[in-house]
Amino acid sequence: MAQKDPYFFGYGSLVNRATHDFPGAERARLRGWRRHWRHTSKSNIAFLTVVPDETCEIEGLIARVPNADWAALDLREYAYDRLPANEAVSHPVEGSLDIAVYVVPEDPSHDPARLFPVLLSYIDVVVQGFLREFGEAGAQRFFDTTSGWATPIIHDRAAPRYPRHQQLSTDETALVDHHLAALNVGFIEE
Repeated sequence: MAQKDPYFFGYGSLVNRATHDFPGAERARLRGWRRHWRHTSKSNIAFLTVVPDETCEIEGLIARVPNADWAALDLREYAYDRLPANEAVSHPVEGSLDIAVYVVPEDPSHDPARLFPVLLSYIDVVVQGFLREFGEAGAQRFFDTTSGWATPIIHDRAAPRYPRHQQLSTDETALVDHHLAALNVGFIEE
């Protein structure tokens, strides 16, 4: 019997289907984790990761990794460790699945007093994905289930630095800006 392709659970930019072409994407939920902005010595930009939180459940997408060829996804997620998440993910796909989630490990060499910024072009991509998959309520849940918003944000919309940036509609841009204003985030102008 042929082994089924494994899946990943995406909770950030991988929710935006315009940023990848992995097949079999389905909406899913991950129990026992919350999103968090984490800094690492591997980059001068903060990464969105998940951290354990037994009180939280987050939405995202699962998608197949054909022939278990993780190379491209591992390269994209170079600062992350790939961990098993089978039991924590609820999804509509029949049968048991081998599901992984990418997690940025704590970096003991990172100076916790130094905050690396987040790219607004990255936040835009993530929120656009949540809007398309889960509507405005899903975008609100993204902000509600993400911690670390004290991290400064580089306002790079005019010249996006995120390599998979997407063009947002006027309404999408306004919604992102509304949520960030409500969080009273700090911006760094480029």
